[in-house]
Amino acid sequence: MMGHERVRSLVLSGLILAIFLVVWQIATMPTKSAQVVDEEYAKLVGAAAATGQKSAFPGPMDVGAKLVEHLSDPFYDRGANDKGIGIQLAWSVSRVALGFGLAALVAVPLGFLIGMSRLIFQALDPFIQVLKPISPLAWMPLALFTLKDSSVSAVFVIFICSIWPMLINTAFGVASVRKEWLDVARTLEVSPMRKALLVILPAAAPTIMTGMRISIGIAWLVIVAAEMLVGGTGIGYFVWNEWNNLSIANILVAVFMIGVIGMLLDMCFARLQKAVTYKD
Repeated sequence: MMGHERVRSLVLSGLILAIFLVVWQIATMPTKSAQVVDEEYAKLVGAAAATGQKSAFPGPMDVGAKLVEHLSDPFYDRGANDKGIGIQLAWSVSRVALGFGLAALVAVPLGFLIGMSRLIFQALDPFIQVLKPISPLAWMPLALFTLKDSSVSAVFVIFICSIWPMLINTAFGVASVRKEWLDVARTLEVSPMRKALLVILPAAAPTIMTGMRISIGIAWLVIVAAEMLVGGTGIGYFVWNEWNNLSIANILVAVFMIGVIGMLLDMCFARLQKAVTYKD
């Protein structure tokens, strides 16, 4: 039954994709009408696009050709502003991994303390509530001013945006551990460290993984905007550079790759979440 439902969902997804591509192709088809336009605009987007004979927005075939071109040699390096999309994505993923990893090292232990101690929760909650709503990009000018390095600043932005979902979910998961399990551990005189590792951590793991899954999605979302600001390398800088080159097809290829990588990251954490989730 589940197999048939899965096949039907795949067929429906394929149908939606086909309809979207057809509509896209029709919307960007050339027209026979011509119109008089400003010469500067014609130079900017091309004479055919400016006069209405061809849409300035690329069609699916154009984007597909660009995608094949990028994937045929994704790791070329021809200088500072001409690197393959594979290199750009690798830089972005590495920054996300570093910032996310540092956030996990801080958020999980601190979340344990907050979840296990009412006093620490009450002491830290005002700071969390003030810092949590601040946009990660609002930290970028301060990071650039204090850290003096664009790559380190991007990692810091990932760190600061990743920490809150993990911290809050860890604290919630730890605080929600069943009282009966803690009472059994107390009866058996289990040491605090063993209780944390063998009782609390397995019970809170699904909630912690949920926080990590949310955090990795936010981190990947933010890195694109951060790299547009700091420049140099990364898929965000690639998008900004292609906008300066007025290459909409390359931008759409980058947007597609950003979505694919984001989906793969979410799938990885979804599998980890499923692996640590148990049935009562």
